[in-house]
Amino acid sequence: MKKIIATLLTYGICFTALAQKASIERIWFNAEKTSKIQIYKAVDGKYYGKIVWLQEPVDEHGKPRTDVKNPKENQRNVPLLNFVILKTFTQDKDDSNIFEDGTVYDPKSGKTYCGKLTVNGKELKLKGFICGFSLLSRSSIWTLAE
Repeated sequence: MKKIIATLLTYGICFTALAQKASIERIWFNAEKTSKIQIYKAVDGKYYGKIVWLQEPVDEHGKPRTDVKNPKENQRNVPLLNFVILKTFTQDKDDSNIFEDGTVYDPKSGKTYCGKLTVNGKELKLKGFICGFSLLSRSSIWTLAE
């Protein structure tokens, strides 16, 4: 009987650990608190982030804000709400709070950068840099929104 209980407890702990989400899988305010970004793990095992809330969701004409700065002209009418701005981040094997090798799209400039994300409790440090030149970077601190 003790073996059965011990086995069940062991399996329960293992399944709980497997079911837990990574610390990054939350909803975060950007640094200016003008948008919320939901970070999630996709079926490819990588992490993505999409805009799920905008402080000003409509433009001066009452229409949904779109990606007007996108370098691809045919993409400039795509709404920013639910727009994916973080792509293909992978969790570091040695430090579960670091996510790297992804890209960050800045809708304000229309530019895409390489990026690294570091979770520290209720803060998320986003470091964006020109791909191949990580010494030339800009960082931003996002805060937990949920």
